[in-house]
Amino acid sequence: MNEDNDPARRRLAAIYDQHHRQVHAYALSRAGGTLADDVVSETFLVAWRRFGELPADPLPWLLGIARRVIFSGYRKEARQASIAAQMQVWVQEATRDVAEGVAEKAATLMALAQLSDQDRELLTLLAWHGLSAAEAAKVIGCSRATLFVRLHRARKRYEQAIADAERSPSTRPRRVIDGPRTAQAR
Repeated sequence: MNEDNDPARRRLAAIYDQHHRQVHAYALSRAGGTLADDVVSETFLVAWRRFGELPADPLPWLLGIARRVIFSGYRKEARQASIAAQMQVWVQEATRDVAEGVAEKAATLMALAQLSDQDRELLTLLAWHGLSAAEAAKVIGCSRATLFVRLHRARKRYEQAIADAERSPSTRPRRVIDGPRTAQAR
């Protein structure tokens, strides 16, 4: 079949010739120069696929399609930006100074070691094991009110132990100012 004799193709070609500039101008104003041609192409592809829905005055319909194409692109870009931001956070966490993490962990463990078994159990039930106050009270065998009093006291003792551990020279990271000393530098 000769493509020139297809009335649908001829009508769409006429609509394209008549409204291409307006659709392109709309896409240019909403999506910028780098995406305008893609938006126009996608708009007329959708128009071809939905040719049976083509109204008598197609320009508002075409601009509506272009608008949805642009918003779809923004959603994709937003998702990609969100994923990129999350990956950046992961990279920053992975490249964080190892010495800082070691010092923090050492200070925390040293502080926990200085606490009584009861204080250590209470704090780890809530912080490490993720129990609620009611669940921790059941484990310990006390009321919630008693748990909160014990928790308040345990946190105070923990904070003091952390402060003591951070002041301890064995848990502070050491800085090398001029690099390692050699026999000649001594």
